[in-house]
Amino acid sequence: MSVNQTAADTTSNGRNETEEERADRKWGELIQEVRVAQTGVQILFGFLLTVVFTPRYADLGDTDRTIYIVTVVLGAAATGALIGPVSLHRLVSGRRVKPQAVEWASRLTFVGLVLLLATMTAALLLILRVATHDGYVPWLVAGVVGWYLLCWFLVPMLVRIRHTTK
Repeated sequence: MSVNQTAADTTSNGRNETEEERADRKWGELIQEVRVAQTGVQILFGFLLTVVFTPRYADLGDTDRTIYIVTVVLGAAATGALIGPVSLHRLVSGRRVKPQAVEWASRLTFVGLVLLLATMTAALLLILRVATHDGYVPWLVAGVVGWYLLCWFLVPMLVRIRHTTK
């Protein structure tokens, strides 16, 4: 350990990093994660915005229009939450609050992922309702939502529980 480093600066996983170094590392990891989700939500949101201008939109029933409006609002909210960490970083950069910024950016990202899940669920429901009026649509949507929950939340939580002590 260096003269300027305390035992508290060494994490339990063997990393020898200060709080600032840890925040820098976590920030870099978080931004890489956000880039992936942000790109997806922006593309989905862009396509959603164009639907209202298509000739087929006029043929939608009240329920499908409601689903569409809810989907667009969810997409807008997801986009805001997933772009939020970038704005947060820009506004607090140089203020020596990176650990707190990482914590808040992480929260925004999690909220954004939940909103993205809701957006994709609503979009899938709308698309399948328009493509087919069969009774199996809710089952298909539920299956896909189950898959998202498994991949995005259950597997990570199982890894977290199984392989961490904190």
